[in-house]
Amino acid sequence: MQFVLENTSGTARSGRIITDHGVFQTPAFMPIGTQGSVKAMTPQSLEEIGAEIILSNTYHLYLRPGVEILHNAGGLHKFMNWSHPILTDSGGYQVFSLADLRKIEEEGVQFRSHLDGSLHKFTPESVVDIQRYIGSDIMMVLDECTPFPCEKEYAAKSNEMTLRWAERCQNRFRSSKALYNHSQTLFGIVQGSIYPEIREHSARVLAEMDFEGYAIGGLAVGEPIDEMYEMVEVCNNILPQTKPRYLMGVGTPQNLLEAIDRGVDMFDCVLPTRNGRNAQFFSKNGTLNITNARYKDDFSPVDNDCGCYTCKNFTRAYIRHLFMVREILALQLATIHNLYYYQWLMRFSRQAIREGRFDVWKQYQLRTLQQEVQITV
Repeated sequence: MQFVLENTSGTARSGRIITDHGVFQTPAFMPIGTQGSVKAMTPQSLEEIGAEIILSNTYHLYLRPGVEILHNAGGLHKFMNWSHPILTDSGGYQVFSLADLRKIEEEGVQFRSHLDGSLHKFTPESVVDIQRYIGSDIMMVLDECTPFPCEKEYAAKSNEMTLRWAERCQNRFRSSKALYNHSQTLFGIVQGSIYPEIREHSARVLAEMDFEGYAIGGLAVGEPIDEMYEMVEVCNNILPQTKPRYLMGVGTPQNLLEAIDRGVDMFDCVLPTRNGRNAQFFSKNGTLNITNARYKDDFSPVDNDCGCYTCKNFTRAYIRHLFMVREILALQLATIHNLYYYQWLMRFSRQAIREGRFDVWKQYQLRTLQQEVQITV
């Protein structure tokens, strides 16, 4: 993997990440294909909305379909017919969310499957091995995502274990080989809850380990939004300028704009797909709930200025009808639009950075997103 930093505007950055499965531009938003599929989207649809990289999840792919099937298929790219870059989370967040079904130890974490209760164990080494079988372009270390609120003593203890796990992951990565005909890279993950000194320590230790990229984890888990932004700044003040930075699990369009302004390069979040399936549409003029009765005879697009397939071909009234009668097409059209909007937001953010006017662009977008979507009669 190669990261090319091309432009800055204040602390906002734009660039390119080059992998064996192609190049993706940063800032980048990664649609989530947890189980090897972005819900309601085909690979062709993802290409059409401008997605250059997607995210899948080690925990879910390990349980189903399993590493043997993935290996026999030639890796996840071939299995799902996606020829572009893939990033895999280590599955740590999913495992640690199973609070009543797992046990954390120095060696790793034991957990019971949410599917059938069967007992499994993840270690830093096995998580690297599983991601080798998956064949993702960018792999993540195993970490513990601490909850919020979290006592400082626990956050510090947890972070030290996460750092030890990161070193073990790196050692396994360096001593193992990719299984398919492309290279892979490994990112470290900064933890530390909302405590600046723990975050600083985590970032410094991981930077010394010289990973190819760095994720900021353990945020967007319930902490006040201002504290999330503060932790992003703390981390990015220390993480190397020459390496990509990935803010995990974030977030709203406003969150993305603020994080880009603080030097983040990569994002993922379920909001555009999950909220779309629940009839919430993001647009340049704010959000709208399409099932609202006010849209039943509104024959305008979701967004008049949007170039997605949904907005070019269908009206608010028709999409509302699809949701009301529970047609599958409603979920597809909503997902296409929301993911297109997120890609649009990244594309124009990159342009604003290249032109040295990101702060002006951000402020305009933040004001626009606060407006109420108008009805067209």
